[in-house]
Amino acid sequence: MSIEPDPELLGALDAWQHRAVAHQPPWPDAAHLAAVRDRLTTLPPLVFAGEADALRAELAAAGAGEAFVLQGGDCAESFADATADNIRNKIKLLLQMAVVLTYGASMPVVKIGRMAGQYAKPRSAQTETRQTEDRGAVTLPSFYGDCVNSHLFDARSRTPDPERLLDGYHAAASTLNLIRAFTTGGFASLLRVHEWNRGFTRNPAYARYEEIAAEIDRAIRFMAACGVDVESLRTVDLFSSHEALLLDYERPLTRIDSRTGLAYDCSAHFLWIGERTRDPEGAHVDYFAQVRNPLGVKLGPSVTGDDALRLLDRLNPTGEPGRITFITRMGAGTVRDALPALVEKVTADGRPVTWTCDPMHGNTITVNGYKTRRFSDVVDEVAGFFEVHRGLGTVPGGLHVELTGDDVTEVLGGSEQIDADGLARRYETLVDPRLNHQQGLELAFQVVELLRAH
Repeated sequence: MSIEPDPELLGALDAWQHRAVAHQPPWPDAAHLAAVRDRLTTLPPLVFAGEADALRAELAAAGAGEAFVLQGGDCAESFADATADNIRNKIKLLLQMAVVLTYGASMPVVKIGRMAGQYAKPRSAQTETRQTEDRGAVTLPSFYGDCVNSHLFDARSRTPDPERLLDGYHAAASTLNLIRAFTTGGFASLLRVHEWNRGFTRNPAYARYEEIAAEIDRAIRFMAACGVDVESLRTVDLFSSHEALLLDYERPLTRIDSRTGLAYDCSAHFLWIGERTRDPEGAHVDYFAQVRNPLGVKLGPSVTGDDALRLLDRLNPTGEPGRITFITRMGAGTVRDALPALVEKVTADGRPVTWTCDPMHGNTITVNGYKTRRFSDVVDEVAGFFEVHRGLGTVPGGLHVELTGDDVTEVLGGSEQIDADGLARRYETLVDPRLNHQQGLELAFQVVELLRAH
């Protein structure tokens, strides 16, 4: 029997519209936007409440040191790249990294993709100016992600179009369909760990992975010989996530759970509030205080312990385990100084949070005109994150990284030794640089050593 929606809850879900809404695109036609919102409210949910509840329980385990979170995927997904090959390659890399972490640290890994919804990005400025040969300086709206406008630099492409919100929904639906097929249809089976490595050239990271794959093979054969049913090793859970930036997309995809009468944002299992939209009195925090999904909040080097506690007051006043993940993005040169006071203040409060490290966004530099990061800085920030938690006796709960399963050249360094000139070889990201397949595996091996030490 379904529970009727609570009118008070429905009112609370729309109260964000009376607050300041940061970093929204300049939609040119309010009536068109309203019509698209109405259409989104009639479409089926992309995920289900029970799946979000299961993830919340797993995140609670990670916060208690009983599991480790691996969250990764594109900086900004594109509609054009929502192909079977691209999706499979990202899943393959996440599975390989998870295998390395699970086997190396003897710990369950909570797998979350930055997938099936990462189609919008906040921008520092609403407009972008470029020099053209025929017209001189041209100023157009910034690229906000495929859910808003096109990366192409012309007036028509850069005008925000609400129809793209519907395109984003359908791209997310097809991506989730493939994710479910790959993770439950045999592709993700631990019996196929060697196959995930096929097609990649031999190098130290892949060779180390092959060693682990061989050991897993032996362990599975041993279990099967002992009569253990290994069928459960054929499937995995891979949850979806994205930055919850566009409230004109998130609100229409919110549904009332027929079991409980509570609200869930059914655009993804896990939503995070960005560093630029985490104002405790802003619209994003107000809205997500009303939904039951597990939530992340990005915290940069300027955040204080009091800031974090105000966010907990708004988003998790009762201290429910697994509800809040604080994703710290401090920078390699700052993490060891800025993080301890923050963790101490939150720990003293007593309400549980899951701490994860985003070692990408605090380490962005520009080289030869390319936005990039140094792999050594990424590794160093993760090491600093672990050092702080080890010193305080708290739990480093996970890793949040921008990555791709392809052999791009967007991040400097790694065992491939990508240099400044090498960036131009395969620099394909639409916004921020991502770890490639090999660098992702290298990072996983580094994290194993940190987990063992911790």
